[in-house]
Amino acid sequence: MSATSAARVEVRPLADFVTLRVGGPAEIWHVDDVAGVREATREPFRVLGAGSNLLVADDGVAERVVRLGRGFDDGRTFGSDADVWLGAATPLPGLVRRAKEAGLSGLEGLLGIPAALGGAIAMNAGTRYGEIADVLVEVEAFVEGEVVRLPADALRFGYRTAHLPEGAVLLRARLRLTPSTPERVAAALAPVDAARAGQPKAKSAGCAFTNPPGDSAGRLIDAAGLKGVRVGDAMVSPDHANFIVNLGHATAADVDALLAEIQRRVEVPLEVEWRRWGR
Repeated sequence: MSATSAARVEVRPLADFVTLRVGGPAEIWHVDDVAGVREATREPFRVLGAGSNLLVADDGVAERVVRLGRGFDDGRTFGSDADVWLGAATPLPGLVRRAKEAGLSGLEGLLGIPAALGGAIAMNAGTRYGEIADVLVEVEAFVEGEVVRLPADALRFGYRTAHLPEGAVLLRARLRLTPSTPERVAAALAPVDAARAGQPKAKSAGCAFTNPPGDSAGRLIDAAGLKGVRVGDAMVSPDHANFIVNLGHATAADVDALLAEIQRRVEVPLEVEWRRWGR
């Protein structure tokens, strides 16, 4: 590992940083301030959050990979303010928990999503109970060498999508929550928690396919008899058919082949929800 004045740089397999635990090497820039972001983005780059919802090729990626560090993590200082700025590296699970403890409502639909706040915004993370767009007011981003603020509607949110400016790095986000009580927030979290109870605990990247209109990808995959089907160490989860799990030594090629097999055998066209890096 080498260090610059504003960043730590190392070459490591991206499998070490993504929830599916597959992916080849990259030059990773760990940055804790805007100066580090500025330095890291002088060459072609990608931004990595918590590494969920992502499939990285076995050969890795040629671009620099920028990871925001503690300087962009405000999880420890989240308090009772219903209108709050938070760093893009703030982990979502802890944020949901602290909002409940503070009696603030609005994040219940994000329970259990293993993302950082910036990644959640970039993918408009959520469930049928709510999504991050519901509470986002504005973001602060590094765009073309400048720090700018963008209102939430400028991101043109859609189903698991947001339209960020080309080359933008999200730095902070302003959320507007609703004052409530810990008891009421806990009650609102209960059905979300129950809905997630059947999701697998094994290494995965979250739901593999977006739900087609009026149906569930998991139901369709299950109906096609694909639970438990595997390619190498990549397997369709027996617990939830829309999850592909890594049994220990899966490769990106295994996962890609399994995704293709699912799409071939399910009669309704399915679109992969994950983002893909590399070939």
